[in-house]
Amino acid sequence: MSTLITNIAELMTQDLEHRVLKDAAVVIEGERIAWIGRAADAPAADDAVDAGGRAVLPGWVDSHTHLLFAGDRTAEFEARMAGEQYAAGGIAVTMNATRATSDFDLTRLALGRVAEAVSQGTTYLETKTGYGLDVEHEARSARIASTAADQVTYLGAHLVPAGQDPEAYTDLVCGPMLAAVRPFVQWADVFCEEGAFTAEQSRRVLLACRDAGLGLRVHGNQLGEGPGVQLAVELGAASVDHVNYLSAGDVEALAGTWSGWDAARGTGERGTVATCLPACDLSTRQPLAPARALLDAGVQVALASNCNPGTSYTSSMAFCVSTAVLQMHLSVHEAVRAATYGGALALHREAGRDADGERAVGSIAVGHRADLHMLNAPSATHLAYRPGMPLTYAVWRAGVRER
Repeated sequence: MSTLITNIAELMTQDLEHRVLKDAAVVIEGERIAWIGRAADAPAADDAVDAGGRAVLPGWVDSHTHLLFAGDRTAEFEARMAGEQYAAGGIAVTMNATRATSDFDLTRLALGRVAEAVSQGTTYLETKTGYGLDVEHEARSARIASTAADQVTYLGAHLVPAGQDPEAYTDLVCGPMLAAVRPFVQWADVFCEEGAFTAEQSRRVLLACRDAGLGLRVHGNQLGEGPGVQLAVELGAASVDHVNYLSAGDVEALAGTWSGWDAARGTGERGTVATCLPACDLSTRQPLAPARALLDAGVQVALASNCNPGTSYTSSMAFCVSTAVLQMHLSVHEAVRAATYGGALALHREAGRDADGERAVGSIAVGHRADLHMLNAPSATHLAYRPGMPLTYAVWRAGVRER
């Protein structure tokens, strides 16, 4: 079956040509984009949808979430809003609640959160383990996550559980725990931060995971300047996430990883994406990540929700986009690109070339996966012009209309 979506007021493709088409149309065949162009030139299709003068953009690609959890951390949030400093200690609260929750309920919770995200325009997402923090529960989290998310990241190195020796726990993360999760995950991550894992412990974890065939990601530079960015660059990580506190040397190092990338063609060697998490920054009252400076330096930037129970309990990518425009000084086009193509780049799915035949996501182009987000507005500018408004009108995920 083919579907023609026509009478699109603005089609923001976020493809390599950065096209913004007016009076446009799209044809979907199965799960792929078959044609894009002027509505007047559109071919016939089996079915037709009238967009009614609305805008269409790629579905959001949320490249950083923590959806596998149970429990509530409202009290921690209230304390933080009253002035208490965030120091990552609440992870243990979620660990205990998650361990005590059945497989059925943990799966139900995760799928419910994915459905919430999709209803707001997210069509491709990553999620992490990291609330099990022993071999049994990390393996369980990885298995359940693989049924809910498009990609799964191993985050056994989220926090050293209370009462455990940090070196012995790092050995566990690099050995038996890694072996247990390996069938279900594509990536590995580490919380390289004061109070979590040192640079040397983080390096051990990442090298062990790389040797096991996993791609690398890093939580870094969230609570202060630290070694996370430099470690991510050194080991060729796909992304370093948070990046609130960056030195000039950190920005220069990240920019250097993109020297072999041809942005106009989407070819060459990918560098390390800087993933900014503005909803988390607001919740933890950290400085917003310097996305403007990173883009100006030539770094590829992604926006992601960081949906988690402690510091960013939202999956609203539209909120992240509007924050990036209103407070981080990105243009609407730059913010939407970071939340679509940028996320796909961080997950190595912008061209489908590393996806074992999977179609590219994060942009609207012929042959790419048909992930579309229709706004109840004539242009994407309304995401920032009308912040907080429920603008998602329709969503297609892999060619299937979800809303």
